[in-house]
Amino acid sequence: MPFPYIDPIALQVGPLAIHWYGLMYLAGFGLAWLLGRWRIQHNLAPAGLTLRDLEDIIFYGVLGVVLGGRLGYVLFYKFDDYLAHPLSIFEVWQGGMSFHGGLIGVTLAMLFFARRRGQPLLAIGDFITPLIPLGLAAGRLGNFINGELWGRPTDLPWGMIFPGAQDGVPRHPSQLYEMGLEGFALFILVWWFARRPRPTGQVGAVFLMGYGLFRFLVEFTREPDDFLGLLAGGLSMGQLLSLPMILIGLALFIWAARRSSPAPTR
Repeated sequence: MPFPYIDPIALQVGPLAIHWYGLMYLAGFGLAWLLGRWRIQHNLAPAGLTLRDLEDIIFYGVLGVVLGGRLGYVLFYKFDDYLAHPLSIFEVWQGGMSFHGGLIGVTLAMLFFARRRGQPLLAIGDFITPLIPLGLAAGRLGNFINGELWGRPTDLPWGMIFPGAQDGVPRHPSQLYEMGLEGFALFILVWWFARRPRPTGQVGAVFLMGYGLFRFLVEFTREPDDFLGLLAGGLSMGQLLSLPMILIGLALFIWAARRSSPAPTR
């Protein structure tokens, strides 16, 4: 199946070019704002959280995603290259973002927000994690439009020939797998789980476990980065970074359940 080429530039006016990938980021944050607004209006937010607070959360989230995502890519994927050419760290237009780095960046940004507002970090995490997956789906759609992060070779009928691979071999459209699992399926899972009151920390824990598991599985169909290849145990960097997410999420889920359980009577 040939790759359905879509011009990565959605709109160009003179020297100004607006890329689909950038629009996907805007769509992701816009969806987060709409979903967050709905949760606040339906009393599914920490007590005292306002629409103005939501705007601050989105602002800090943007900073966390961009700065954390870029620094995560530098540290996790191409540290030696950027160490040799440190100024290229700022060349974000050349691409290079890491979800796991972005997650760390957003966590630190939410920690800053929570301390300023006097809110528990875990409660803020439970509020924002249902807002994230649809943004992830939009980002993976942007990857697909760009024809990047393609999958491993396959003989399945929906295998696609990505021009950027330059080998003419049908490959898994792994970006679409990620859009479906890390985006839509994860959204349904976390949104469903968050529809009722849960012990503080458990919604965020479900997000961590769900994303980590879905990403770990999809990585079996995704072509490893050519400058890294497969690492320890034949796993990719994405899988090695996802395993701690699953373990941390599981530990947090159990801890939150035990913390909310009433003490036994004597």
